[in-house]
Amino acid sequence: YQRRVHGYHLYVSLACPWACRALIVRKLKGLEAVIGITVVDWLLGANGWAFTDKKPKCSLDPLNHAALMKEIYLKVDPKYDGRFTVPVLWDKEQQTIVNNESSELLRMLNSEFNALCPTPEQAALDLYPEALRTEIDSVNEWVYASLNTGVYKCGFAPSQEVYEAALEEVFASLDKVEDILQKQRFLVGDQLTEADVRLFTTLIRFDWVYHGHFKCNKKCLREYPNLQGYLQDLYNYKGMGETVDREHIIKHYYCSHAQVNPSGVFAVGPELDLSVPTQRRNRFNDA
Repeated sequence: YQRRVHGYHLYVSLACPWACRALIVRKLKGLEAVIGITVVDWLLGANGWAFTDKKPKCSLDPLNHAALMKEIYLKVDPKYDGRFTVPVLWDKEQQTIVNNESSELLRMLNSEFNALCPTPEQAALDLYPEALRTEIDSVNEWVYASLNTGVYKCGFAPSQEVYEAALEEVFASLDKVEDILQKQRFLVGDQLTEADVRLFTTLIRFDWVYHGHFKCNKKCLREYPNLQGYLQDLYNYKGMGETVDREHIIKHYYCSHAQVNPSGVFAVGPELDLSVPTQRRNRFNDA
């Protein structure tokens, strides 16, 4: 496909950690004016993600005029029988889905639109540098298995035994990350990489929803000094925090998972001021 100004559109959920990976890279690369977005309803209903203009930051579908994300998939392939997920990168000219896999979209947005970035600094930003790829891939593998999906294994565990095994894995990995961040500012090397983006979208949801809703409650994230400092550091890093919406996150999890929370009552806390700057940047003498 050819990279064209205003040629693409991103369908996302502000609640979904996978979709927010793409949203973060779009922000870091300065592609807001190049790739438009439509935010779906935070409530994931029986028919999947839906469009609405009745809730803050959500909107109707301006391109395909679909009521449901499902309709966009079926427009491309009427025989499609997979999951109707976000994020989705849509080609406006070809009227088709370019990609709907968050890990692939992350790398695509990182490297394929550099000529359209507004500043040389944003064009030069590389979240998957060749020299660090082996280490990034290794970190991604265990973070994905034990944290990105590990919290879901806890939340949807079919038995006490399965839950406790998943819980131990989650907190063993949090301990491992805490130890890494004691020695360096970022997960891999001395620069922000996709490994940080992929972890951030899990960490930002931890105290708000995973701790209570998914019973990942051995400790709060804010009880880990390095992890909490790292989370605040990333939140304030070049606009990453602007992709975070607390209301969408909390209401989505508590109200969409009837099997976990049948009442649909959602938590109102905790109140976390992530905008408070940390000393991690100065501590590790990074730019």
